[in-house]
Amino acid sequence: MTKTQERPPRNAVIPEILEDDPRPDAAESSASGDVSVEVPEDEGEILDLDEEDGLSLDEDPLDDSGPEALPEESADGARDRLPLRRAPHLPSPAAARDSLQLYLREVSRFPLLKPEEEHELAVRVRDANDPDAAFRLVSSHLRLVVRIAMDFQRRWMQNVLDLVQEGNVGLMRAVNKFDPDKGIKFSYYASFWIKAYILKFIMDNWRMVKIGTTQVQRKLFYNLNRERQKLIAQGYDPDAAMLSERLGVSVEQVNEMDQRLASTDLSLNVQVGDETGGATRMDFLPALDQGAEERLASVEVAELVRAQLKTILPKLNDKEHYILRHRLLTDEPVTLREIGERYNITRERVRQLEARLLEKIRQHITLDVKDFSQDWIQS
Repeated sequence: MTKTQERPPRNAVIPEILEDDPRPDAAESSASGDVSVEVPEDEGEILDLDEEDGLSLDEDPLDDSGPEALPEESADGARDRLPLRRAPHLPSPAAARDSLQLYLREVSRFPLLKPEEEHELAVRVRDANDPDAAFRLVSSHLRLVVRIAMDFQRRWMQNVLDLVQEGNVGLMRAVNKFDPDKGIKFSYYASFWIKAYILKFIMDNWRMVKIGTTQVQRKLFYNLNRERQKLIAQGYDPDAAMLSERLGVSVEQVNEMDQRLASTDLSLNVQVGDETGGATRMDFLPALDQGAEERLASVEVAELVRAQLKTILPKLNDKEHYILRHRLLTDEPVTLREIGERYNITRERVRQLEARLLEKIRQHITLDVKDFSQDWIQS
C-alpha cells in the first residue's frame, strides 16, 4: 500500500445489520455469534479540523436534517425508503447478508494495535512512507469504518457496502495525513476522514442529479433543515432572510437550495400521454440555437452590411482599407502589432484607427438604412 492507494471497487453489496433490524433472520444472525465486530473506542483530545462547509463531523448530519425531513422508524419497526432505489442487478438481501458476514469475518482476522504499536507504525508511515506500516494501520481499523458506516446506514437505507468503501478511502487518506506527535489517537483522527468521505458520497448520490457541488450548497444540504427545525423549536417562524443570516449565506442561495430539496428527479425522455410513439418532455423544451426567423434575419443583415461596405471602400485610405480587409472581414485577423510594424506605428495608434473606421462605417450605413441598429457593427 502506498500513498496513491487505488479506490476500492464498487461491485459488491453489504446490507445493514442493526440491533433493531426489522428482518427476522437478522436477529438470529446477530444472536448466533457468527458475526462479531470489535471497534476501538474513540479517544483523544478534540481535533480542530477545517469546517468550512459548516459541517460538524462528530455528529450525524443526516439526523433530523437531511435534504428533507428524513423518515423515522414507524411503530412496527419498518422503515420508509429514501429516494434512491436498489438497482435491479444488485444481489438479493439474502446473498447480501452472506457477503456482509464474509466481509466481517475477513476484517476480524486483522489484529488490533496497542498504543505503542500504533504510534510506531504512524511514525514509520510519516517519516519513511513505509507501505507495510500503512497496511497494518489501515487493516487494524477496518472495524471502525464498518461501525461508522452502520451508523449512517440507519438513515441511508441503501447499500452499506458503498458507505464502507468510501469510508475505507477516507481511512487511507487519514493514514497519509496523520501526525503521531500531536498526541491524538489515530482512531479518533481517522473517524473524521471516514465520516467526511461517507458524507460526500451520500450527498453526491442522494439523487441521480447532484443536489450540491459548491461549498455553500454542501453547507445548506446538511444544515438548512436542521437550522429551520431549531428555529421552530425556539418559537420562530423562519423565513429565507432569517435562515440566510443564521447560516451566513445569501437569501437567493437559501431559496435555490429549498427548491432543489423540494423537487424530484424528472426524466426528459418520459413519454407524455398514453399514445405509443408520442412526444416526450424533451420535445417541449425551447431550442438553444436560433430559430428559423432569426437565422433568416441574420442572413439579410449580413448581405445588407456587405453591400454597404462595397460603397464605402473608395472613401477609405490605405491604412483603413488594410484594417478592414485583414482584421475586420477575415476569419484569421492580424494582430495590432503586425499592423503597427507594417506602417511603423504603435499598437495604440492602430486601435484608434480601427475604432475610427468602425464609427465611419456606422455613419455611412445609417445614411442609407433607416432601421439600422448599432448591434450590426460591433467593435
